[in-house]
Amino acid sequence: MDRKKYIKGFLLGVLCTALMGGGVLGYLWQQDQKGVLNASTVKKAKVIEGIIDEYYLEDIDEEELEDYLYKGLVAGLGDPYSGYYTSEEYTKLNESTDGEYLGVGVVLQQDARTGIVTITRCYEGAPGAKAGLLPGDVIYKVNGEAVMDKELTEVVKIIKGSEDKTAHLEIAREGESDYLSLDIPLEHVEVPMVEHEMLEDHIGYIQIYEFAEVTTAQYESAFQDLQSQGMERLIVDLRDNPGGLLLSVCDILEQILPKGLIVYTEDKNGNKKEYTCDGENELQIPLAVLVNENSASASEIFSGAVQDYGIGKLVGTTTYGKGIVQMPIPLTDGSAVKLTIAKYYTPNGRNIHGTGIEPDVEAELDDSLRQQVTIEKSEDNQLQKAIEVVRGM
Repeated sequence: MDRKKYIKGFLLGVLCTALMGGGVLGYLWQQDQKGVLNASTVKKAKVIEGIIDEYYLEDIDEEELEDYLYKGLVAGLGDPYSGYYTSEEYTKLNESTDGEYLGVGVVLQQDARTGIVTITRCYEGAPGAKAGLLPGDVIYKVNGEAVMDKELTEVVKIIKGSEDKTAHLEIAREGESDYLSLDIPLEHVEVPMVEHEMLEDHIGYIQIYEFAEVTTAQYESAFQDLQSQGMERLIVDLRDNPGGLLLSVCDILEQILPKGLIVYTEDKNGNKKEYTCDGENELQIPLAVLVNENSASASEIFSGAVQDYGIGKLVGTTTYGKGIVQMPIPLTDGSAVKLTIAKYYTPNGRNIHGTGIEPDVEAELDDSLRQQVTIEKSEDNQLQKAIEVVRGM
């Protein structure tokens, strides 16, 4: 079978035709009549459906079975960053970031290689932190359901769908011999994407938690406030920032970089798309950027550009290493397919996928600080190293 033709035909058919009824394989049968799918593939799928109908003990949810048929098709690509989303999942994926959501108040990250979901940040004063969750905790079960083999979006869905607005989490924590069980109420959590503070010696400090739609405006507000206080040096903290929107990070870099290339992408056919800076707002003060192993994607676009232009120093540990771009493709029934469509390259032509970006100044976070919900800046050895570096620039 021509696999490329199969996948292309399948996706094109879904894009142009609303999904129809007639059982799990009704849609596949329609495409088979048009000669899009290999006949033996449809025949085998029908045999499996017949076996399920005849022998499976429990009730069958045909809608869920159909969803996983499409999920399986995309999963067959072997790409942890590609996936099929139901209408409900896609709606949540596209929810505008307004700084408030119903949840437990933690940031989750999934290891693409192992599927393990880890808590990387607990919002101070939010339900998760008050219940005792800590950065580094690994989520094992949610409401009694193991989540080690589920996508991150599905884990979030299970948490937010908890009955009685209370999520029951079982977590694995380093140093504990058994799983810990916590009941955490779901509440409306306000999430600032940017926080800032003026440190000693007129050193401005801006922490960016994620590159969302609101991040650019929040960054501009923070920068202007620090400027009004007489900022002479700047530290941008991207530790544990999982990335986000390409346009958001480019908008912020336009307020930092000199004139030239910010980043460029290249697809499977060699087509390039460049994102550039006019240089009109180039930063004129010393800059240090804090990064760690959880700084990924858009955070690495930011870090790579700063490093390539030599306008600042990266301080911390090697970044995550996600140098590829995904695009969601909406389908006519409200669902969507998200596919990896391109690689991105730093201004000097580096693709850091799988390797990450090495900092200019290596600084590991002290072990004693790794599970603290709040780290005092005076105790934060990575931040103190960044202060030392930016003072010497």
